[in-house]
Amino acid sequence: MREYYPLLLVGGILGFISIVLIIAFASIKDKKQSIGFDRHMKDSEIVKRLLRYAKPYVGSFILVFFIMLVGIAYDIVSPLILGKATKLISAESGFELPRLYTLVAIYAGILVVSMICTYAQAIILQRVGQKIISGMREDLFTHIEELSHEQMNSIPVGKLVTRVTNDTNAISLMFTSLLVNLLKNVFIIVGVLVAMLALNFELTLMVLCFVPFIVLFTVIFRKFARRAYRRVKDRTTDINTYLSENLSGIKITQIFNREGEKQREFEDKSRGLGKAKREQILVFGIFRPLVYMLYISSVLCLFYLGGRGVLSGGSFLGQTIEAATIVSFYMFINKFFNPIQNLAEQFNWLQSAFASAEKVFSIMDIEPALVDAPDAIELDEVKGEIEFKDVWFSYIPDEWVLKGVSFKVKPGETVAFVGPTGSGKTTILSLICRNYEFQKGEILIDGVDIRKIKIKSLRKHFGQMLQDVFLFSGTIRSNILLDKKGVSDEEVMEACRYVNADHFIDRLENGLDEIVRERGNNFSAGQRQLLSFARTIVHKPEVMILDEATANIDTETEVLIQDSLEKMMNIGTMLIVAHRLSTIQHADNIIVLSKGEIVEQGTHQELLNLHGKYHALYMLQFEKEKQRKEE
Repeated sequence: MREYYPLLLVGGILGFISIVLIIAFASIKDKKQSIGFDRHMKDSEIVKRLLRYAKPYVGSFILVFFIMLVGIAYDIVSPLILGKATKLISAESGFELPRLYTLVAIYAGILVVSMICTYAQAIILQRVGQKIISGMREDLFTHIEELSHEQMNSIPVGKLVTRVTNDTNAISLMFTSLLVNLLKNVFIIVGVLVAMLALNFELTLMVLCFVPFIVLFTVIFRKFARRAYRRVKDRTTDINTYLSENLSGIKITQIFNREGEKQREFEDKSRGLGKAKREQILVFGIFRPLVYMLYISSVLCLFYLGGRGVLSGGSFLGQTIEAATIVSFYMFINKFFNPIQNLAEQFNWLQSAFASAEKVFSIMDIEPALVDAPDAIELDEVKGEIEFKDVWFSYIPDEWVLKGVSFKVKPGETVAFVGPTGSGKTTILSLICRNYEFQKGEILIDGVDIRKIKIKSLRKHFGQMLQDVFLFSGTIRSNILLDKKGVSDEEVMEACRYVNADHFIDRLENGLDEIVRERGNNFSAGQRQLLSFARTIVHKPEVMILDEATANIDTETEVLIQDSLEKMMNIGTMLIVAHRLSTIQHADNIIVLSKGEIVEQGTHQELLNLHGKYHALYMLQFEKEKQRKEE
């Protein structure tokens, strides 16, 4: 019995470590709500959804599977070959050098085939994996495009950027290496077990005594790893969101001299990410050494039992142990535990992929607030007749922005909306294009309820020119066309001349090919507005919407814009929101709003004669303009 004391000591140490880990596991489970540890989606559901993207490439994965089976032959056969070589060399008589050469040649041949298979496997998986991730990334971007304005306003841009870039990159590891390597390791473990059982049943049982500890350690650290990875992902998203917002608004930070405060905020978020990373490193810094400890313990037990058997000529549980058997088993144990050790790294990737996939699918699972009705129709032509019938709308439930608004716009008319901030002017324009969904009433285009028209079909007939013009990085041409096909440069320049944008484009060195920096920062507000007018003209809408398009424009550019507006009024129906009442004096109808209700409407002269709200607004602006000129 005394000869088994070392084995009992190893078992006692492993048992003590297991008890400590179980206690830690129990405590973390009890505290999971307080630390924010939660599981929104099961692993099986994540895998099921990911595999949908892999389905079109099942043929490539089957090919990789067979290549993998050939490749793992090296891991299964090489220990047996070395065992035979050891037995041949240690034989007291009858040593045959040609047989040793044969074994070496077989070993080298299997190694070369394994290397070729590994290379082919990697190439195929990388190609297929990138196609899968590209498809997922495109689906995610397309889904984001389908979200309503209200939904987009509720999700930080940095968060969406992280989902489309960082998270999809983490998922790519699953298809390019992780799944196949996990499967490969399973086959290696099974193959090694079969080979060990055939070689020496009793020593195999000794090795299997360590398997329960491996399973226990993996289950426990699975919980810790998932929590650590979710924290890293959350902190990464926080930093991306912070950067997206603050880099866009860095001018405000500089104007108010708040660089120091913003730096401290960024440092706090960086420390949060650093702490999450350290927790992640700690988790896997414990897990991998523990698995390695199991490997070393099994090797020590093998040498102890095998050495006693060889030296004393005895046996272990009835089977004789030879030096060749010890060599083969030493390599088999390495082959057995090496895949398990790799699981620590692969588990790292797996948790990263699952955490990222969960966040990606959380965006994909957001149902678009605005969808086409089952019987929605295509709107091929629009005359420009718009009618609101008792429309009620609220961004927040029961806090009405519009209250029973009703009006009618005839085809080709120019209608202006005026009123104080928050009266509902911009909201009306947003509802016409179905950027938001109204709660009560009807909005009709040429007598058709807009909810019965396909959203894309509806919006293609509208041209929106907003106060805050957004220009994309690229050229003037690309910003005007927005990838619209079949439009020549002459047609683009004709639109620019029509809205007076040619006045500054002709002075540029590269003309339409002039580079536009991010958000059009190398152009003035007036120039950006003229480009938005040209963009609208090129797309030939039947209804044009101007939302504060003349705000914050210098006097010289305002003259050009006013001339452009007068020209565009002849194109089709035009809806205008303007604070400068001087810009809408020629409108066919002016609707005055207050607190979400229409209080007055008529022509400029008719409203002045009423001496009501419009008259008061006009006289106030007239006095301000008069004072400005006197100064």
